[in-house]
Amino acid sequence: MKKINFLAYVMCALMVMGCSTQAGTGGLLGGGGGAVLGGIIGQLIGKDTKSTVIGAAIGTAVGATAGTLIGKHMDKVKAKAQAVENAQVSEITDQNGLTAVKVAFDGGILFDTGKYALKNNTKTALTKFANMLKSEPQLYIDIQGHTDNTGSDRVNDPLSQNRAQAVANYLVNCGVPASQFQNVSGFGSHQPIADNSTAAGRAQNRRVEVYMYASQAMIDAANAGTLQ
Repeated sequence: MKKINFLAYVMCALMVMGCSTQAGTGGLLGGGGGAVLGGIIGQLIGKDTKSTVIGAAIGTAVGATAGTLIGKHMDKVKAKAQAVENAQVSEITDQNGLTAVKVAFDGGILFDTGKYALKNNTKTALTKFANMLKSEPQLYIDIQGHTDNTGSDRVNDPLSQNRAQAVANYLVNCGVPASQFQNVSGFGSHQPIADNSTAAGRAQNRRVEVYMYASQAMIDAANAGTLQ
């Protein structure tokens, strides 16, 4: 495992932000919210890494019927996520062959250029997204930050980490259990989804992605036939 970037850790630890529906700012830094900063800070991924694994390391086999139940449930999750402003939602397949949901947020909508403090006018959408996640306690969540290739890795790597962490912190401060977050990672400019030689492509590459996938508890419920 690569070492956590110390600068990214310190900068994240200094962040103070609050949910627009919660009293006080910086509440995440007290109480149980510190788990996000300490336990799931994630790792900076170097340019040699082309992808990351999405999906729980499950301890039981998943039957065809259980897989179908999870797929139907994820269809409901997808529909809920599509109601969130500025969310680009799609279904993917996780490492277990199960349906998962990816939500991408345009980095330019969430943050000012070169910054990782969330814009105030984006918090309403993220609060709505948090409420959706709170209704799905059996989901696991990964958050990934990405930049375009403007600037150096020295700037982009910690910036992408801090932006992913800012979204995670805000969601936890809105009441999403920290235990649902499995990985919060920054990938800098190393995983572009569009052509960095064009302004439109760079805009697509500046993004934060949220992955929602089945936890072991959800898989167990599906195997037992109780997942709705």
